[in-house]
Amino acid sequence: MTADTATWHKSACILCENNCGIQIQTDGRRFTKIRGDKEHVATAGYTCNKALRLDHYQNGGARLTTPLRREADGSFTPIDWDTALREIAARLKTVRDTHGGESIFFYGGGGQGNHLGGAYSGALLRALGARYRSNPLAQEKTGEGFVDAHLTGGHTTGDFARAEVSLFLGKNPWQSHGVPRARTVLKDIAKDPSRTMIVIDPVRTETADLADIHLQVKPGTDAWCLAGLLGVLVQEDLLDHAFLAARTTGAETVIEQLRAVDIARCAQTCGVDEGLLRQAARRIGTAAGVATYEDLGVQQGPNSTLVSYLNKLTWLLTGNFAKPGAMQPHSWIAPLARYSTSPRRTPVTGARMPGGLVPCNVIAEEILTDHPDRFRAMIIESANPAHSLADSAAFAKALAALDLVVVIDIALTETGRQADYVLPAASQFEKWEATFFTFEFPHNTFHLRAPVLDPLPGTLPEPEIYARLIRELNAVPRSRLTLLHAAARLGRTPYKLAFAALAALDKGTFAMAPYLLYETLGTTLADGARSAAVLWALAQRIAKEYPTAMRRAGHPSADALFDAMLEGRSGITFTEDEYTDAWNYVPHPGHRIPLPIPELLGLLADLDTTPAVHTTDDFPIVLAAGQRRAFTANTIFRDNTWRKRDQQGALRVSPYDAEQLGLSDGALARITTTRGTAQAVVEIDDRLQPGHAALPNGFGLDLPTEDGGTERTGVALNTLTDLTWRDPIAGTPWHKHVPARIEPLPA
Repeated sequence: MTADTATWHKSACILCENNCGIQIQTDGRRFTKIRGDKEHVATAGYTCNKALRLDHYQNGGARLTTPLRREADGSFTPIDWDTALREIAARLKTVRDTHGGESIFFYGGGGQGNHLGGAYSGALLRALGARYRSNPLAQEKTGEGFVDAHLTGGHTTGDFARAEVSLFLGKNPWQSHGVPRARTVLKDIAKDPSRTMIVIDPVRTETADLADIHLQVKPGTDAWCLAGLLGVLVQEDLLDHAFLAARTTGAETVIEQLRAVDIARCAQTCGVDEGLLRQAARRIGTAAGVATYEDLGVQQGPNSTLVSYLNKLTWLLTGNFAKPGAMQPHSWIAPLARYSTSPRRTPVTGARMPGGLVPCNVIAEEILTDHPDRFRAMIIESANPAHSLADSAAFAKALAALDLVVVIDIALTETGRQADYVLPAASQFEKWEATFFTFEFPHNTFHLRAPVLDPLPGTLPEPEIYARLIRELNAVPRSRLTLLHAAARLGRTPYKLAFAALAALDKGTFAMAPYLLYETLGTTLADGARSAAVLWALAQRIAKEYPTAMRRAGHPSADALFDAMLEGRSGITFTEDEYTDAWNYVPHPGHRIPLPIPELLGLLADLDTTPAVHTTDDFPIVLAAGQRRAFTANTIFRDNTWRKRDQQGALRVSPYDAEQLGLSDGALARITTTRGTAQAVVEIDDRLQPGHAALPNGFGLDLPTEDGGTERTGVALNTLTDLTWRDPIAGTPWHKHVPARIEPLPA
């Protein structure tokens, strides 16, 4: 195969929320070359080094090709699909009929790039009467979502391509991306003397190297740093009073409290020079456009929900919303969370569920109890919580206490090894797929990806798995499917009328809509795009909620938008807003933003007495458990050979700590926390300050060996983390702030 005759398949990267457009050259089932798709509507050919190694996802790990059932002795028996689905459905019915559908708990529903399958899981859960679910967002973004619900009413995104000041808070986009075309944008900011980049991070990251101002805070003190910035903005009157008067409510309540902030004390607590803190605040307060990005560095640390609130006040008090170079709301293909100011509560512990998600750190507590409303069964799809959630030992104990655990994944993961049934899914490049991370404004984009390869024999796409389980449950009368089948053959207009009529007769129609669409409209779609049927309903929603923006983007109707989704191999723009439209996304009375959140203002007032240090004599080092590096990615890479550097997952420590603790570069060290111990190779790194150490994400998987066993490379981070260390509001974990002891091991 020559370059001239090679077939290139358009798709997208699945390793972070940006989902950069790529082209893949194949030879059989191998990905021989990968490059950026220059025609991609969002990323225009940009991609990072990690996307170029996606063959290690597709072909690097040991794939599952048949359902597995755990036997009484703990071993797995391969079984056929019909047997597996019949037995699983029967056991789910037993749990439902004995303990109620609410005792069936769902975790996952898609990773960074496979949300389409998860869209069908809701129909199965409704058929079972299940009400509780969670996913990895509940380890990261629910505190921010709680704040968003109170303020702007929904998610906001920064316009970093045009911002005069860009603030990155616990975020290193050089490695973790998140910003579209991240490295290009960062370099553009760095070389423009009229623009300023501010980084708040205890580590001197690659992004901090490019920054004009690096506020190198002590680990876990971001709340004091932000309080100091806000104190300067208020006390030096760098606020946008016209914006506050016209567009917000309750501003004076917030301002009055910030007038009392002791800026010098905040600077001392966070370890930042007061003059530099004031310089950063003045730059924010005088800029024409400010955009901020907070990420896991603060969202998985102390005071995380308060930090989210204070971060958003920096751009709200200065009027940086709904204008170029500032913060924006946006449309959705499908909302990823419920933005409510009154979150539901979990059934046993009563924990708040921001975004409608059970906090990951309470899942084990919801199970390991004799409470009558405890969870009794779990369905886990495209996720590996036995590896990714805090305190792996506690989660393993919780899984063992359940009546039924079903895992849907492409490989036998650490979670799958503890399941009763494991169902093999097609990979993300073997089926129609999409991400619902549609976060852009004013031009918001979406990319439906066609399969690059046929499904591996023995595997099924998630929508088909859910459909077969629903059939086994006899959850939908055959007559409804017959009616909709007949209407679908007549065309989309008769189909829409028939669906509406059915919904008018039975409100449960909407609850089962994904399944109904898959079984009826889906069979009429060309090229086997059956899984894309749910997008027809989402296109109807977009036409109803954003009609003008949809038409501006070139789609005169919902059906025209749906057709564009099906045909747009490099993605499409589905809405095109104007800046004045941003205020229509604010759901509060008068489209005004209510600035006070009393509970969080209370936490701000309590900072004077809140501990800023959580280490002890026994555990004197703050360990960041999960640092992004050039050769780390999420754990769908179940293959260690993709890494060119840091192949063992080194423990990075500062030169000062290495000297004090007797650690040598390249030697082994033992890490001990309240929950466990591990060992790692030491790397001395002057980017870390004294008292701070870091282990990388993506390691510690138990990968199969040729002799039938498993081998672990690097540290499984959550053998060290503690589920009781969590945010008091959102329940998010302190993965980036783990008190630890580090000791040298003998050579």
